[in-house]
Amino acid sequence: MVFTTSDIELAGRLADAAGKAIRPFFRAEHGLEMKGDDSPVTKADRAGEAAMRSLIVAERPMDAIIGEEEETREGSSGRTWVLDPIDGTRAFIAGRPIFGTLIALLDNGWPVLGVIDQPILGERWIGATGFQTMLNGKPARTRRCRELNEALLATTSPALFDDDQLHAFEHLDSAVRSTVLGGDCYNYGCVASGHLDIVVEAQLKLHDFAALIPVVEGAGGRMCDWQGDPLHADSAGEVIAAGDSARIDDILEALACRGH
Repeated sequence: MVFTTSDIELAGRLADAAGKAIRPFFRAEHGLEMKGDDSPVTKADRAGEAAMRSLIVAERPMDAIIGEEEETREGSSGRTWVLDPIDGTRAFIAGRPIFGTLIALLDNGWPVLGVIDQPILGERWIGATGFQTMLNGKPARTRRCRELNEALLATTSPALFDDDQLHAFEHLDSAVRSTVLGGDCYNYGCVASGHLDIVVEAQLKLHDFAALIPVVEGAGGRMCDWQGDPLHADSAGEVIAAGDSARIDDILEALACRGH
């Protein structure tokens, strides 16, 4: 096995440590700065990642670490922890508790363990290959969606798509029952718990999506890229999450119109 139950336990403690570091800054002075790519970062982002890194270095010294806020730490085990202390920094600075801490464990580039933690609401989804996804210790399950026109779709913002991607998304948007905007990683927890049917996004980085895959798939859903291929460390960042895997072909067909 590429991970053990002790890795799942460690992932929970990483989320605990990040939450403890983040909560004092929520709806308080958070030291907002803009990074070189015009994305926001706060003291909470940096404190959350530092807290998680220190635990990993102490307890899994051979594992690599990829984080949003600090340099990659090389490892020799073939395993990599991927950390995003606050996915949804704009929601965080707006005082909206729909951001999340993302923690993933990759084995040779493939996500095998993932956590979505919302430290203000106290909601934590944990997913791992071969295990049922749990939300606060209880099973999380996706829901069936018989037809695409019955689906509830979500994306963080259409402004994050390029022109071709936006055209494709708009085609999908016209085919579903309703679309919800905003939500970042919280949307994927809602898919895992059967409240949303589909999330479609693009321009994501590894730390944005790695943790989501075991959570959604361990709850009975499926995640893939816009070509239907499994997501891994080298994926381009076009992401589909579907609570009912039977709808994947319909989603891919709708998105295939990009540029047409």
